[in-house]
Amino acid sequence: MSTGLPTARRRRLPFSPWHLLLLPISLLFLVPFIEMFTTSLEPASEINKFPPSFIPTHFTLSGYERLFAESDVLHWLLNTVIVSASAIVSHLVLCSLAGYGFARLRFPGRTFGFLAVLATIMIPSQLLMIPTYVMFARLHLVDHLGAAIVPWLASAFGIFLMRQFFLSLPAELEEAGMIDGCSRLQVFFRIVLPLARPALATLAVFTLLGSWNDLVWPLIAINNEDAFTLQLGLTNFQGVRRTDWSLLMAGNVVATLPLILLFLVAQKQFVATMASAGLKG
Repeated sequence: MSTGLPTARRRRLPFSPWHLLLLPISLLFLVPFIEMFTTSLEPASEINKFPPSFIPTHFTLSGYERLFAESDVLHWLLNTVIVSASAIVSHLVLCSLAGYGFARLRFPGRTFGFLAVLATIMIPSQLLMIPTYVMFARLHLVDHLGAAIVPWLASAFGIFLMRQFFLSLPAELEEAGMIDGCSRLQVFFRIVLPLARPALATLAVFTLLGSWNDLVWPLIAINNEDAFTLQLGLTNFQGVRRTDWSLLMAGNVVATLPLILLFLVAQKQFVATMASAGLKG
């Protein structure tokens, strides 16, 4: 006969039993960030020492001092913020409009157009770099910050994500809005978009991570130091024969810290939005 004691003990636990599994896994993900941070504080003599030590014996801020004194890292950070902010805003606007059009509007060639957009996901980005560079050169966008912004104005993945979410919404809500006298755009902005906050939040997170960490295309299209993004500027710290590891790790800390702070600030809102979407079904 069960006494119910195990259940009572589980209820008294201040954490979920799953935390016992998730905590060691999270520590595995934290190790590279800890190593990056400690390396940024090590002198060059300890960084190049063999065998390397995980816990440094001496700490110095010379890497950060030289980072801000010898580079335009703040200007690169500003350029990256501009690129990421433009990418997020344009993705939320353009991808939601296109996704809603493919989900709800009836027009000739709708299925073919959506499949054509979806097919671009399967094309390797390396195959598009040369024609994209030629097109940008003709538009006089090479070596300007616009070369890093324009490719992030919209994406096939964003359109697909928003379309699939709009298809999950009941069409009766939109029909009720039209009966009350709303136009299609009013229904979209007043009824559909407020319900699409989970999908918009997910799209914003993926767009932020992708645009913030983008390196390959800016490395090809931008050679002007005034238009360098943060990731592009950090590649200058890696030489062919010698790499200044303390300077490079300090730059990586500066590049990673804004994303970590943004996540810590917005995680409750993001989790609450996703949870409310799950409750609504």
